[in-house]
Amino acid sequence: MSEKKKIYKPSPISGFPEWLPEVRMVEQQWLDHIRRVFESYGFASIETPAVEELNVIAAKGEDVDKEIYVIERLHKEEGDKEARLALHFDQTVPFARYVAQNFNDLVFPFKRYQMQKVWRGERPQAGRMREFYQCDIDVINPDNLPISFDGEIPAIIWEILSSLPGMEHEKIQIRVSNRKILIGLCDALRIDNIVEVTRIIDKLEKIGQEEVIKLIGNLGIPPQNTEIILKLASMSFRPSEAHGGIFEDPSTTLGMTIESVMMKEGLEELQAVMSALAHLPEGAVVADLSIVRGLDYYTGTVYETVFIDNPGYGSICSGGRYDDLAGSYINKHLPGVGISIGFSRLFDRLRNEGKLPVSRKCPTDVLVLPARDDEGASARAIAQTLRSNGLNVEIATAKKLQKQMGYAEKKGIPYVWFAEDGEVKNMESGKQSAADPESWRP
Repeated sequence: MSEKKKIYKPSPISGFPEWLPEVRMVEQQWLDHIRRVFESYGFASIETPAVEELNVIAAKGEDVDKEIYVIERLHKEEGDKEARLALHFDQTVPFARYVAQNFNDLVFPFKRYQMQKVWRGERPQAGRMREFYQCDIDVINPDNLPISFDGEIPAIIWEILSSLPGMEHEKIQIRVSNRKILIGLCDALRIDNIVEVTRIIDKLEKIGQEEVIKLIGNLGIPPQNTEIILKLASMSFRPSEAHGGIFEDPSTTLGMTIESVMMKEGLEELQAVMSALAHLPEGAVVADLSIVRGLDYYTGTVYETVFIDNPGYGSICSGGRYDDLAGSYINKHLPGVGISIGFSRLFDRLRNEGKLPVSRKCPTDVLVLPARDDEGASARAIAQTLRSNGLNVEIATAKKLQKQMGYAEKKGIPYVWFAEDGEVKNMESGKQSAADPESWRP
């Protein structure tokens, strides 16, 4: 008696999603759509390795040790050192390293997009995964970068998000600000711990005004100054309102004399960005001075994109301007501006809500049914002709008509071609008619 085969039943790995073919098809449609829009604005694709040197990651200076997956061999040989490679946790570090290593071969301003998976060792939950796609765009240039790029990036994001399959009826909003405005105000108020203030203000929507007042008060900042900071942070306006008011005279708007070159510069930059976005639909973008992005990495324009009906879900696309992208890897001053779409986070939200246009289980356009007496020769000829015309074609392998038609129905194949009769059937309407594979189109 033969020994019973042992079966190991694998379990899903938390935080590492995989989809059925019909969902994966929509995911690919999303990636293709995003790629088309990026390229329509002249962004070039790059792809970097899944791993980076730990020293490269550490050079960025952020506290990300808890999120990093290191790469080691299961069986180390004698003399092997500690792990020196890690899966990348974002695409900023790889991009910075890429620019530093290829600086002499790049054409500036360098406009790149990158659509890859990243890995983070955090606790999986709704909207948070350990392996996920990010879709990034950045523009960098030695020494200085025109502010016009800060206005182009939100326009690209709106074009993408407003037309993704399944997103047509979602209400989203891109919120824009400039960190120089709040930092300049704090400097004018002679506040020492500006970094802490910006991080607290960045949580305003999440924790509420009362908690913000308490936290800023704990820093020893006088109540009257806290009131001015909150007054600034509560301001928002649309592109059509990007004139007058605080842009014209911050002192009048805030109720006190403000003398800050940095704040003035930030307001001018924000005004330029909002004016460049005036062509977008009403409500698509607003200037929201509470947006400062908690990362000190950003130095000017900042972006966050939210669902209007569910702002508590958090940002689905964020970014901003930075002063020096690759300064840790090359002795060059490389300012830039960029934004990242949290692709998997957004995709999974719509998937869970049943809003993705999931229907077909394969990309096949036509299933060809072979004639009975020619051993499939006519079916192969028809299939090849249809493929040469840009269609995706399968040839049925089942012998019985009932099984052939059942296969087409289960996979959502829209057309069935009868090689013997020279006819094609529309599976949705049920209509069947004669057709020539040379000239036929769906």
